[in-house]
Amino acid sequence: MTDDGAPSSARRRVPRGFVGALAVTALLALYVWAIAGRGAAMLGSGEPVLIGIGAAVLIIPLLVIGLIVREFWLAARVQRMADELAAAGQLPVDDLPRSPGGRIDRAAADEAFAAVRHGVDDAPEDWRAWYHLAFAYDAAGDRRRAREALRRASSLFTPRD
Repeated sequence: MTDDGAPSSARRRVPRGFVGALAVTALLALYVWAIAGRGAAMLGSGEPVLIGIGAAVLIIPLLVIGLIVREFWLAARVQRMADELAAAGQLPVDDLPRSPGGRIDRAAADEAFAAVRHGVDDAPEDWRAWYHLAFAYDAAGDRRRAREALRRASSLFTPRD
C-alpha cells in the first residue's frame, strides 16, 4: 500500500502527451506504409531507373522507423529519470521570474544556468547534473543543447530496480 491507500501494484499513470505522440506516430506509420508501397511497386517495375528510385524510397521508411524508436526510447528513459528524481525530491523546479507575457527573465535564467553548469563541471558523470542542465538550457531557450544534455543524462543513467 502507498501513503494514499492505493495498492503499491497500481499501474502508473500515462505520461502527459503520450496519447498525442502515439496518434502522430500512427499517422506517420500510415504515411510510411504508403511510401513503402510505392517503393516496392517501383522495384517490381523492371525499369532500371525505377528500381534505383524504388530502392532509395525504401530507405526513407527505415530511417523514419529508426528515428521513432529512438525518440520513444529516449522519452521512456527521461520519464524513468524523472520518476527517480521525483521520488528523491530532486526534480528541477521552475521558479524563475517571468514577465506578464510568460517569458522567463533572461538575467535570472542566466544566473540559474551558471549554478547548474557548475554542477556538471563538478560531477561530469552524474546523470542528475546533466538532467538539471537540460532543464536549465530549456529555460534559457536553447532547446538543441537541452536535448543534447538529456541524451547525455540518459546515457549515464542506470535505473534502480
